[in-house]
Amino acid sequence: MNQKAYDATKHHGFLLVGRPLLIDGWSRPVGFLLRVVLATALVNLAPAVAQAKNAVASPALQKEFDGFIEKFRAALKANDSAAVAGMTRLPFMNDNAIRDAAQFGAKTYRTSFTARNRACIQRGKAVYDRDDYKNDSYFVFCGELIFVFTKTPAGFLFTDISVND
Repeated sequence: MNQKAYDATKHHGFLLVGRPLLIDGWSRPVGFLLRVVLATALVNLAPAVAQAKNAVASPALQKEFDGFIEKFRAALKANDSAAVAGMTRLPFMNDNAIRDAAQFGAKTYRTSFTARNRACIQRGKAVYDRDDYKNDSYFVFCGELIFVFTKTPAGFLFTDISVND
């Protein structure tokens, strides 16, 4: 075994027959392979970065939501649970125990629409998003809760209260 092959085997733990190491210590095939792996990783990350961009509502959709949220906020300002229920998809969150305005007022409005949350929704910025099923929704973040408004065939409706984690 010649000295060059012996030194490479001793240093890297394998025998490099006829392939001298480059200045950086890598052989040409290994360096090429690393570039291919890096390029593949970057190409696979590109769609994830593109999806990370914030969705933007069309002007018509934004105008429709603006009209809805104005009425919703007016109902909150008046503390009118029946009006809020009229702008809510019932049964609320697919719970048959909250299937009409009276049940909504007793079980949801009283506990979730505190004075603090009503004030937050009135001044909070609604954030638009479109999910994988092409549902257009706006979200208002209020402390530990997220109030969700979704475009339905009947127009925008209050559809969900989620935990802000």
